[in-house]
Amino acid sequence: MKRKQNKVVRGERLGFSSEAAKRVEDPLAIEAVDYVEIFAANAKQTAYFYSAAFGFTPVAYRGPETGHKEAATYVLQQNDITLVISGPLTLSHWMAPYVMIHGDTVKDVAFRVPDVEAFYAETMLRGARSAEPPTIWRDDEGFVKRAAIYTYGETVHSAVERKSYKGCYWPGFVPYEDYFESISNRGECGLQSVDHVVGNVEEGKMEYWVKFYEDVLGFKEMIHFTDEDISTEYSALMSKVMTNGTSKIKLPINEPAEAARKSQIEEYLEFHHGPGVQHVALRTDDIIQTVTELRRRGVNFLRVPKEYYEHVPERVGNIKEDLDAIAELGILADRDDDGYLLQIFTKPVHDRPTLFFEIIQREGSQGFGAGNFKALFEALEREQERRGNL
Repeated sequence: MKRKQNKVVRGERLGFSSEAAKRVEDPLAIEAVDYVEIFAANAKQTAYFYSAAFGFTPVAYRGPETGHKEAATYVLQQNDITLVISGPLTLSHWMAPYVMIHGDTVKDVAFRVPDVEAFYAETMLRGARSAEPPTIWRDDEGFVKRAAIYTYGETVHSAVERKSYKGCYWPGFVPYEDYFESISNRGECGLQSVDHVVGNVEEGKMEYWVKFYEDVLGFKEMIHFTDEDISTEYSALMSKVMTNGTSKIKLPINEPAEAARKSQIEEYLEFHHGPGVQHVALRTDDIIQTVTELRRRGVNFLRVPKEYYEHVPERVGNIKEDLDAIAELGILADRDDDGYLLQIFTKPVHDRPTLFFEIIQREGSQGFGAGNFKALFEALEREQERRGNL
């Protein structure tokens, strides 16, 4: 196996100038979700899990062999989705106590932007808290720029500008195959893109973070769900969906509401030790094929009672998918004025009852499955009860 000699690439700070915000028409422009970074106690095993179970392909690596002695990072891709899995190798690395406190968790929901310095300058002028000033990484293949700001908890939004880079993901990374045998390729699972990312915050903090996204990032409120919309016999929560100007980025924010027992949000906050990303929704164009394959690979999903499917035809109307197949797989369906959607939720993917994934197929609908909330949250409560946390 041929291994390239790779020099350590260090970021160079670019400094901050408020004038940068004036040089483009829309300094807060966001083109897409660039990557979602997960911090994990064992990055190699976590990368293998997402490859084997979810069909991601490892494409890049950075670690001790490339000169980074204290942490390892694996980059996985599937169509327009990039997962970055990072883990500490020493107790002295700042990531080690982070993972100890929060468990395996999403640290960074990164946005691809046309001008990092303009984006950062505008957010600073609007009151953001800096996590990383504009920084440039270079190698023989070009350069990448990045800056970052804090959002709820210790989660960050990086702004990434990579139009001038032609190499392997990022300066300092090498192709995965340079250091490892390729993971047995079972094929992709039909996951296409990041549809939305949901955050959980403390009771009374939802409006604070709604205002943050409005004031700092120029987002607007898309949908508001009250505790009457999202409640069961035992628990309730409230949620607001924030979206950017192009509606390409959708970020729901949840907070617990007063109820008889502990809500799923309170359980998350307890085990995560504070606010953070609750789940990442991944879009597919064929949810039956995707979920069939994910189940075959061992991904565990929440189940709703069979009685749920007795009312799907009258509630959702005609859909192109086979209702028997949907019921067999445990997929939920909902309709709004623009069309319908199909969705299903995994159980937590790590030991703590925190991070999970949603698989969603949209057929016109831009909603979030409001008609499924009661069935979904009752399913979540059954899992909480099994854990003794309801």
